[in-house]
Amino acid sequence: MKLLQGVRVLDLTMVLSGPFATLHLALLGAEVIKIEPPGVGDLARKLGNVPQLNEAMMGTSFLAQNANKKSLTLNLKKREAQEIFKQLARDADVVVENFRPGVMGRFGLSYPDLRQINHRIIYCAISGFGQTGPEAQKPAYDQIIQGLSGVMAINGDERLNPLRCGFPVSDTVGGLNAVFAIMAALYHREKTGDGQFLDIALLDSVMPLMGWVAANLLIGKQQPVLMGNDNFTAAPSGTFATKDGHINIAANKQEQWESLTDILGIPELQQDPRFQERDARKKNRHALTPLIETKLKKRETAYWVEVLNSRDIPAGAILKLEDALSQEQVVHRGTLQTIHAEGVGDLKLFSLSAKFEKTPGQIEFSPPRLSQHTNEILGRLGYSEDQIQRFRDSGVI
Repeated sequence: MKLLQGVRVLDLTMVLSGPFATLHLALLGAEVIKIEPPGVGDLARKLGNVPQLNEAMMGTSFLAQNANKKSLTLNLKKREAQEIFKQLARDADVVVENFRPGVMGRFGLSYPDLRQINHRIIYCAISGFGQTGPEAQKPAYDQIIQGLSGVMAINGDERLNPLRCGFPVSDTVGGLNAVFAIMAALYHREKTGDGQFLDIALLDSVMPLMGWVAANLLIGKQQPVLMGNDNFTAAPSGTFATKDGHINIAANKQEQWESLTDILGIPELQQDPRFQERDARKKNRHALTPLIETKLKKRETAYWVEVLNSRDIPAGAILKLEDALSQEQVVHRGTLQTIHAEGVGDLKLFSLSAKFEKTPGQIEFSPPRLSQHTNEILGRLGYSEDQIQRFRDSGVI
């Protein structure tokens, strides 16, 4: 059995936050029908670093987020397409969209409209700022949200700030927040029989990730300090130079700090008043780091990782992305799964990272070509081949 077997999702989302959310629903076994504009499709189809795939409307950005989905094209500006969508909504479980607030209402497909058809439907609207408020109608991309949320202001150090995260963290966590909300709403519906409206804002979603930093300000009245690769909760905890590169070390506990000094051959630092206690080490980290690095630079990163971990001190190499994706633990966990895509080749894509004992999820089929399943889905609704061709000729699909 699949966890979401029998759950049907109408996915109107594009680019990243919404497709990332519906990807997880699809990996859990839901039937996700990706509804795209005829001819152009999801913008992500043309995004990526392989021009040939962009031209074929199978860009790497699209491939990354759309396995296990079916593609149906509908021009929702046309009345007949709106009627087709309503038919789909009659027995759908979830609708997910990431338009600006009010767009679906102009199509006559808002939550109140669809609830009249299906009171069990769960409607998830993802936007930059939410459905209400003074900023609700503003356009938003990930970097805009990173800036407005405070994320960019606390990244980097005195040399490089503000600094964005190296991946679209706001879009991604917004998608995860949407999945969390949808799953909770499905559970609520099992208890009550009723669907509901879910309002997911990227700004709301990313800010709680800064909970510890924000708590220091909101409760402790301490402004964020730019610390680069150092950990603000402890020292020595951060990135340190070795003979052949860098290593991350997190000696956050007192016993880990003492073990570290023993391993490095500098046990006298345990009695140095600058370093005896956690808070003292934090205040004097700029004096402490060079003392540690002098010892670390005598041996390679791999050596120190092995020695430190053997003494229960968290330590790890800083891997290039290529090495990170191919490391033994990632392979063992099945984080990446290989699937063949017709006309594209074998793809390595991220599979479901949560491991379910009884209802595991996985990639079962590759990301769809634009409109690949239109005939199948419309045929299931009862439309004849002639009607489907007429829809195609008139630009409805």
